[in-house]
Amino acid sequence: MSTTPTIYIEGPAFWAPTLPGWEAARAAFRGEGALTDPPAKRPAPQVLAPAERRRAPDTVALALEVAAAAIAGSGRQAADLPCVFVSAHGDLSINDYMCSTLATDPSVLSPTRFHNSVHNAAVGYWTIGTGCMAASNSISAYDSSFGAALLEAAAQCAADREAVLLVGYDAPASGPLAAVTGSQGQLALALVLAPEPTERTVAALDWSLASDGAAGTAPTSEAAKTLAQVNPMAQALGLFEALARLDGRTDAPVTLPLSSTLSLRLLLRPGGH
Repeated sequence: MSTTPTIYIEGPAFWAPTLPGWEAARAAFRGEGALTDPPAKRPAPQVLAPAERRRAPDTVALALEVAAAAIAGSGRQAADLPCVFVSAHGDLSINDYMCSTLATDPSVLSPTRFHNSVHNAAVGYWTIGTGCMAASNSISAYDSSFGAALLEAAAQCAADREAVLLVGYDAPASGPLAAVTGSQGQLALALVLAPEPTERTVAALDWSLASDGAAGTAPTSEAAKTLAQVNPMAQALGLFEALARLDGRTDAPVTLPLSSTLSLRLLLRPGGH
């Protein structure tokens, strides 16, 4: 499929209120499990100290929960891994608060909420909490955010021949911003890309660029469809469904849009030791 080097996926992680964890999501995507009812409360990532955990916004809690799960699944050390974090919108709730506060009473703007408003807040918490001194990146590309981040992480993994942590997350919009973005719900996911297979490999990934604006692979399971239209990170559902269904016999093609004239073509297949 591609002349780019094959890379390998480890430690897939997933969190949504109705699918709080990869095992729950994997079962549901395979038609072997149900959505969690009532929905789970937001996660409490243990990477953060208790006081920081309480103050962290939802976006940070979501991102760090799946990042830690992906690291645990890969068996690697968080402090050693370069990371790519991606969010289409960052923290819309905090940005709505800041805009409304600046318009009404700027003197009461919270310094804590202000520093959580920056787009790289989640990756900042992660690198501080884990002591990671490796390269980190925070990406946004609107409707093509997950595809752009996966391309960045895959290229970095292939070029530098080292594993890379990829983390995606988005949360609901509020106030006037909700009329612009339509982002709803909480959704976060992560995986580790490695240049060589290991005993933790769950799939081999062949990848290439196509000069077209092909639409992304739509989810097919009823569980994934409940998340498909409400959150920007839902763009990744086709990939995670393919991971859930890869059973040692089936190659799974997935497309991720990058722009109106470019797409990322993926082929998942069984791989590893």
